[in-house]
Amino acid sequence: MATRISLVKLGCAALLLAVALVLLIRGYDLSNTVNATLNLLRIAGPTTFFVAMALLPAVGAPLSLFCITAGSVFSPQLGMPVVILLSLSSIAANIALSYLLARRALRPLCEYVLGRLGYQLPLVGPGVVTDLVVLLRVTPGLPFPVQNYLLGLAAVPFLRYFLISCLIAFPLNASIIIFGEALLQGRGRTALFGLLLVLTAMVGIHLVRRRYSARDQAISR
Repeated sequence: MATRISLVKLGCAALLLAVALVLLIRGYDLSNTVNATLNLLRIAGPTTFFVAMALLPAVGAPLSLFCITAGSVFSPQLGMPVVILLSLSSIAANIALSYLLARRALRPLCEYVLGRLGYQLPLVGPGVVTDLVVLLRVTPGLPFPVQNYLLGLAAVPFLRYFLISCLIAFPLNASIIIFGEALLQGRGRTALFGLLLVLTAMVGIHLVRRRYSARDQAISR
């Protein structure tokens, strides 16, 4: 399933790249479009932007787009440390909001529907809560809001869900913010540094995933 989702994402990225190449070949000025979009975000203001960052990923908006643009749009006004702090606060709010929506709204609905069909949602044992949260967070291909909703539907304890989710999500997204700001501002060296931070965070996630996979294989033997 994760492989299929990854292939879909790769296909979408390839399609977007192909569209961008066609537009460039036809003389379309992408830089003006990007700058116009960034100006619209500046006009909307930081309050609107960061509230949207907290809310919209819960309904499927790509969190990465917020992270890539946040620094370039608002660091001249607020400074990068404040932008990163506000961005991570918005991500934390989204993590909490998605859980509450799944736990308080979606889970009762799912329980009702499954109950009418003679089934029930599985319960997660206390001893596997941490493993479940970590594994979902490091599984490639699963969109961020899907991870949140699955964990909310599983009714894992909120505090453990929230802390582990933040510990995993914060380093990667902070790196993306630094990379996006430098890239959109045309600062090559800083962009390279930000890219190295992103890659480091991704390697860390990969190592955690490998550790859990190796442990599961050892247990299954």
